[in-house]
Amino acid sequence: MPAIARLRHLLPHLPRGAVTRFAPSPTGYLHLGHAHSALFAAALAGAAGGRFLLRLEDIDSTRCRPDYAAAIGEDLAWLGLAWEGPARVQSRHMPDYRQALDRLAARGLLYPCFCTRADIQREVAAAGHAPHGPDGPLYPGTCRRLSAAARVDRLAAGEPYALRLDMAAAMAAAPPGLSFHELGEGRLRCDPAQFGDVVLARKDVPASYHLCVTHDDALQGVTLVTRGADLKPATHLHRLLQALLGWPEPAYAHHPLLLGPDGRRLAKRDNAPTLRALREAGRSPAEVRALAGW
Repeated sequence: MPAIARLRHLLPHLPRGAVTRFAPSPTGYLHLGHAHSALFAAALAGAAGGRFLLRLEDIDSTRCRPDYAAAIGEDLAWLGLAWEGPARVQSRHMPDYRQALDRLAARGLLYPCFCTRADIQREVAAAGHAPHGPDGPLYPGTCRRLSAAARVDRLAAGEPYALRLDMAAAMAAAPPGLSFHELGEGRLRCDPAQFGDVVLARKDVPASYHLCVTHDDALQGVTLVTRGADLKPATHLHRLLQALLGWPEPAYAHHPLLLGPDGRRLAKRDNAPTLRALREAGRSPAEVRALAGW
């Protein structure tokens, strides 16, 4: 469905005064897929008489760069987008995410996982037909079975670890019948268990995307989460975190991904045409908006 037609389809379901956001990671320059997503979020906020926010999800310090962060604002402004207030920069708020993790830990919903990626691959391979979730094979629960004394000893020894959500305990602590509201589709039942014991923090990334995005949507008062259809499965997990941490539930609108001539989704790793390159090639903002489906 073309972007304008999709927007018209969603208008009858749009909450008044909707607050939306565009939340890219500064790991490269924005491409046409980003432009499509940003314009979609801004259009829904405008149609609802609401607000459009910008957030920089830069928690991965190994891949994010300040020059990419600066370029995001420049490219969006050139495209004709305006957002309310300064962008929230996640790397400046790590204590906020630590507090959320501490709240989950205090309820016994987190456990330290000392497994390396190689350890997990060996466990999964040995299990044969290991169950898979949206992010690949599910963690087999090796460290969940460690005794409290073993955990204390390994932590005291300084072993590196990640923090995993104990999914069974989390599901038991969450209200029954968890669901989310997808604009144009109504309420959809959640199945967070498909993610297994997901990582919520690790040494190189002190808080995961899943934790940070749900925290910031609540903090910033986002009432309508707009993003690509590839992230729709993550909504099941995000609703669980919202329920466990007492955060408000937004509505959701997932849009189809913008595809290249080869039928594949546009992605940084595939060198998708960037807004910066298109601008330098002489394209106007109106032309680029059209190329992005608007």
